[in-house]
Amino acid sequence: MKIKLLALAALLALAGCSKEPKEMVVKIGHVGPISGPIGHLGKDNENGARLAIEELNAKGVTVGGKKIKLELSAEDDAADPKQGTAVAQKLVDQKVAGVVGHLNSGTSIPASKIYSDAGIPQITPSSTNPTLTRQGFKTTFRVVADDVHLGGTLGRYAVEDLKGQAIAIIDDRTAYGQGVADEFEKAAKAAGGNIVGREFTNDKATDFMPILTKLQGKKPDVVFFGGMDAVGGPMLKQMLSLGMSVQFMGGDGICTNELPKLAGTALKDDQVVCAEAGGVEGTAKQAMDDFGARFKKRFNEDVKLYAPYVYDAVNVMVAAMVKAESTDPVKYLPVLAKTEGYTGVTGSITFDEKGDIKNGALTLYTFKGGARQAIAVKR
Repeated sequence: MKIKLLALAALLALAGCSKEPKEMVVKIGHVGPISGPIGHLGKDNENGARLAIEELNAKGVTVGGKKIKLELSAEDDAADPKQGTAVAQKLVDQKVAGVVGHLNSGTSIPASKIYSDAGIPQITPSSTNPTLTRQGFKTTFRVVADDVHLGGTLGRYAVEDLKGQAIAIIDDRTAYGQGVADEFEKAAKAAGGNIVGREFTNDKATDFMPILTKLQGKKPDVVFFGGMDAVGGPMLKQMLSLGMSVQFMGGDGICTNELPKLAGTALKDDQVVCAEAGGVEGTAKQAMDDFGARFKKRFNEDVKLYAPYVYDAVNVMVAAMVKAESTDPVKYLPVLAKTEGYTGVTGSITFDEKGDIKNGALTLYTFKGGARQAIAVKR
């Protein structure tokens, strides 16, 4: 009995001497389409969030004098609005401190009300439909330029630089695809362009022959597609089979390193002109290159598209927590909204009163030898 009492006393003494502060776990949610046709882009996004959190934890983050441990709560919305709202509510119920996502405008927009009602900050790295930040929600932010800028720049480029005489437009009827196509059409018309036809498909379609045949009769020299690479690649193959020799344009959805794999031999040098929201030049390019190297080392694959913007979104969110000395959304949200001049791997980040990035950059790309090449950075 005496031995047992001594052992118990020793354990109590050790417990009393332990003054090591316990880390506070802070959950950050990420949502993207991990399954479905654009699952490769959703996983790219999730990996961007994972890398940011791993690096922050390795570095050590202290908020209000307490060391925190960041934890990723990753969810799959399958690019489906109904599933998007379901996982948004799941993250709210988990009491995440903030959410980075969603990838698609079609899921970000309905989910944004759920986050707003819960007072949880949401930063999208890739949803470009203007409606997202024009709903009056104080919790919604975007680290990329929107479709007004992206579609507008491409519309002007089609007329002024590519000298398109007959322009056809196809969109996939998603919030993103239709939105960017609408802005492209407005800008192209304003620049004096001749729109000879507009058709639509959906984001899961595989047969485009009926609409392509219809447009072929109108002899376009430029075809703009509002949609994602999973549809754009097969579409290029079917255009080739019809003998359609046209300039193919699109937004960031087709501007990926996967497009050459999806289009195969149908992708000709300089045939595609696309734009990606964001872009860095000069000395700032080194940070993006360094990020790409770290990403490849960690995940054994190249960045596909949006991962750097997810990475920056996570870091901007955590920087606001540190500055506010709190992980409570009520306390750090006003600080996040006032983010100004944050230097990320994608460039400088400052939010305007709507939550949009100020002076957002846009990079125009083409493809040569199956590799993406930058044409110019525009603001």
